Amino acid sequence: MARIFISGSSEGLGLMAGQLLAEQGHQVVLHARNAQRAEDARRALPAAEAVVEGDVLTIAGTRALADSLNDLGRFDGIIHNVGVGYREPRRIETEDGLPHVFAINVMAPYVLTCLMQRPARLVYLSSGMHQHAHANLGDALWTQRRWDGSTAYAESKLLDVLLAFAVARLWPSVLSNSLEPGWVPTRMGGPGAPDDMDQAPRTQAWLAVSDDPPARVTGQYFYHMRPRASNPEASDTALQDRLLDICQRHSGTALPL
Repeated sequence: MARIFISGSSEGLGLMAGQLLAEQGHQVVLHARNAQRAEDARRALPAAEAVVEGDVLTIAGTRALADSLNDLGRFDGIIHNVGVGYREPRRIETEDGLPHVFAINVMAPYVLTCLMQRPARLVYLSSGMHQHAHANLGDALWTQRRWDGSTAYAESKLLDVLLAFAVARLWPSVLSNSLEPGWVPTRMGGPGAPDDMDQAPRTQAWLAVSDDPPARVTGQYFYHMRPRASNPEASDTALQDRLLDICQRHSGTALPL
């Protein structure tokens, strides 16, 4: 039995992954942005060990969430699921001066990775949209370009793969992988999304706990429990290091080495 934390799991794919893991007999800790969402998550998954509240829109909120999770002890696996989607109509600047898509989709998993007790496995959710993006680290915070929600989302999902692969390279004792769950009809994906909802939570749960040899790898990208080539930029170690530097400078938190 493994003990797994899933960020952004009060609904959608995070909750579905939690339900799947609980059905398999694993201990699951969920995460919700506020008290109302936490109560919804408890009702949806009464078997959850805990539901931890924390708003990852801000660095301070993410730090507080990491502290609360560390108080619960070490996790065997962490699924970085939290995120906002591709239909954000405008750039909303957080109190840290970050665009909200970057803050939630990239900075939150980075800070949690840095501050939480190191698990055996890390899983970062990406998207097929990352395949057509460029890292654009010269303007990662969208201060120079005209805002485009779809592009901002796609870039953030590429940065999540960069983060997963950087951690795999720098923490060789940890299995760190990324995946795309498919374009499925969640609240984020929209009602017209065509992919298979049954398959959508399975890869992240499998990577978090399975002893199957194909799941016991690191620095890989998956779709429906099969390896898939990622955007070639994700394997560029210079880009990985630039992303870590950007996240460190804006969060004041370095990835422990």
